[in-house]
Amino acid sequence: MPQRKEAYPRPVPNPGWGPLSTLPGNPLMWVLILSEMVVFAAFFGLFAWLRIGEREVFDASRQLLDPVAGGINTLVLLTSGLFAALAVQAISAGRIRRCRQWLAGAFALGVAFCVVKVMEYADKLGAGLVPETNTFFTFYYLLTGFHFAHVLFGLGLIALVAWRISHDNVETAAAFWHMVDLIWILLYPVIYLLR
Repeated sequence: MPQRKEAYPRPVPNPGWGPLSTLPGNPLMWVLILSEMVVFAAFFGLFAWLRIGEREVFDASRQLLDPVAGGINTLVLLTSGLFAALAVQAISAGRIRRCRQWLAGAFALGVAFCVVKVMEYADKLGAGLVPETNTFFTFYYLLTGFHFAHVLFGLGLIALVAWRISHDNVETAAAFWHMVDLIWILLYPVIYLLR
C-alpha cells in the first residue's frame, strides 16, 4: 500500500531572529544548542587544564576505561544521527510513515547507546571507580553523565516529534540530536583515547 503523502513544506524562515532565521528547525533550539556547546566547551577546557597537573593520574585512570564500549557507542550514535537526517529528508518529501520509521530507528539506537552506557557505568561502579576516586573519574562521570542527560532529553524530543509530526518539529529534534552526536564525537577521544 503506497504511503499517504501530506504536504509538509519547509516553513518560511523565522523573521526577527537575524542569522538564526535561516537555520533548520526552531531558532530557540539553536539558542539552546549554542549555549549547551559553550557549557561543554568549558567542561572540556577544565578537563584539559586539570589533566596538565595530574597527567599520571589521568593516564592511569584512562586505562581503566573500555574504549571498545565507547567505540560501539560512537557507531551507534552516529548511525542514529544518520537516521535522524533521513527522517528530515523523508518529511521534506512528504513521506510521513517513512519519517516515523527513521525516527523510530534513531530512537532505538539512542536507547541502545543508553544501555551500553549504563552497563559501562555499572562495570566501573562495581569496580569501585566512583566520582570521588580521583579527578579523572570525577570528570568522566560529570562529562559522560551530562551527555547522557542530553541523550535522554533527545530521546524524549524524538518521541514527541514522532507523535506531533511536522517539518519544523522534525528539523528541530534532528538539530538537537546532531548536537548530541557532535558532543560525543569530541567526548569519546578526549576521555577514552587521548594520551
